[in-house]
Amino acid sequence: MAAIHHQIWIDAPLATVHAGLATAQGLGRWWVAHTASVIDGDAVLSHNPGPAHGVVAMKVLETSAHCVRWEVISRHPVQSPASAWTGTEIRFELSRRASPGAWRGLPHEGEPMTVLEFRHLGWDPDSEFLGFCSQAWAETLVLLRRWAESHPERPA
Repeated sequence: MAAIHHQIWIDAPLATVHAGLATAQGLGRWWVAHTASVIDGDAVLSHNPGPAHGVVAMKVLETSAHCVRWEVISRHPVQSPASAWTGTEIRFELSRRASPGAWRGLPHEGEPMTVLEFRHLGWDPDSEFLGFCSQAWAETLVLLRRWAESHPERPA
């Protein structure tokens, strides 16, 4: 199986980044509107990318201080990139590390930053949507970074 992996360095507290990932409300602040529900006893987060795709439903596997994990449980039309998501796992792992140095807007060397290790696991390596979704995730994660770094009520 193939995976999408992106590492994003964010100049914001870990708690701020986590708050943007752990709930439907948080996701709606930087990505798209999400809803939270319970299906068969499991917490599920959902969003609707449009009528051609259908609702994307993600079962919450874990929400801890340093990790948020979802399993995509919805099915989608074959022409939709979301069709390749069914059965995959989306994982956000958070840590704090010293900045590697001033590069493209990073703080000075040694200042603490939140590092997000993003992985979308379980892809068919021959999926026609793997490259497309990798790029889409990169752009989406930039939205998270921008939101977290400009969040006016950042937790300490």
